Amino acid sequence: MANRSSMGGSARGEIRMTEGSLWKNMFLLSVPLMLSQLLQVLFNMADVAVVGKFSSAEALGAVGSTTILVTLFTGFLIGMGSAVNVRIAWHLGARDKASTAAAIRTSFVLCLAAGCIIMALCLLSARFMLELLGTKDDLIEGAVLYFRIYALGMPALGIFNFGNGVLSANGDTKRPLAYLMIAGILNVLFNLFFVIVCGMAEDGVALASIITQYVSAALILMHMARQGDDCAFHLREVKNGLDRYEEKRILSLGIPAGLQNAIFAVANLFIQGAVNSFDSVMVEGNSAAANSDAIIYNVMAAFYTACATFMGQNLGARKRDRVLKSYFIGVAYSFLAGAILGGALFLFGREFLSLFTNDPAVVEAGLQRTRIMAFSYAFSAFMDCTIAACRGIGKSLAPTVIVILGSCVFRVAWIYTVFAHFRTIPSLYLLYIFSWTITAIAEIVCFTVNYKKLLFVVNQC
Repeated sequence: MANRSSMGGSARGEIRMTEGSLWKNMFLLSVPLMLSQLLQVLFNMADVAVVGKFSSAEALGAVGSTTILVTLFTGFLIGMGSAVNVRIAWHLGARDKASTAAAIRTSFVLCLAAGCIIMALCLLSARFMLELLGTKDDLIEGAVLYFRIYALGMPALGIFNFGNGVLSANGDTKRPLAYLMIAGILNVLFNLFFVIVCGMAEDGVALASIITQYVSAALILMHMARQGDDCAFHLREVKNGLDRYEEKRILSLGIPAGLQNAIFAVANLFIQGAVNSFDSVMVEGNSAAANSDAIIYNVMAAFYTACATFMGQNLGARKRDRVLKSYFIGVAYSFLAGAILGGALFLFGREFLSLFTNDPAVVEAGLQRTRIMAFSYAFSAFMDCTIAACRGIGKSLAPTVIVILGSCVFRVAWIYTVFAHFRTIPSLYLLYIFSWTITAIAEIVCFTVNYKKLLFVVNQC
């Protein structure tokens, strides 16, 4: 019989997800989570900024050429972390202490293993993947060097996303934020030291990133080992072995969730290949402009994660009215975030791009991208938040299939038809808003059908 002891208590200030105002509590959970995700992005962004400002345009282009691959593989680890978050939230909502402990130790092993597998794959296939993207000859050596060094930090990213998933499921998003702030400050300092003092370029900023990734992973593990609640974790618990049921459930959510994140990057590989068909200035400008994606997507993604977490806990607690309300609130918050940040990018795009390069031609090239994307971001909320909502009610496979069709197949088709005809940057980036709209419609239908089925099953119990 499940242990029904009090879980996720508010004495230490964790946010209660099954009680109180959903608007207020979801916002309070999202803000630290948002900042945490932004700081993860800033690792790579700081690399781009430092080499662009203090090294060379070639180094900027080399680091920027790896952005899609970095996003692909870190996206898979973030997806695994989101599965951990939903599974732990479910158990916390049901106040099942034994299942929570089993899920935590199993999640740690799975996330660490995923990080190690990805690291090995990147080390062995870095040059092949970058050549497949059509990386320019003058950028390829620096890009391979950066990506191979950066890949050494993948196990640390797996561990951090595991810990972040567990803690945020319990309403604690402040500690992961604090640890990432420490790591982020160290990352910038190491970047400047390796590039300015040591005269390094791509290798220096990559080395700074992996050092600070292991710092953040160590900090979150140390905190979980010191905890006295149901989300505590000690490395020695791994000897108890994986819980096969939890392993199956986490992988059934985590692999599709990771693939959902990675699929966008796979589709973007084709987009990067299209960008690489232009000259090096356009490639460098788009590398700088792509940093806006990382910022805005991750601000919006905080609300997606909060949505799935709130839905998971309330589903576990059998508070069905709060499950659906959490979805609508998540959509509203993420849409507003995309609209506000997109508007700011449109107004201040030139100033934003100047953070990453001193070359006016590169800035002008980047503006061609930001002027299109600024009006597109908000519409992605309807797709991504609905995907998170499906995950929150335990459905992940069908949304993944829809994403493959709507955001991968459609984008590739666009590149070989619309873009092939016009051959301009605006005609390339308009594919985002069209693919997001089509996929969102299908995802909403999928969520509606699965939610009604869930209610029927619950009502029969």
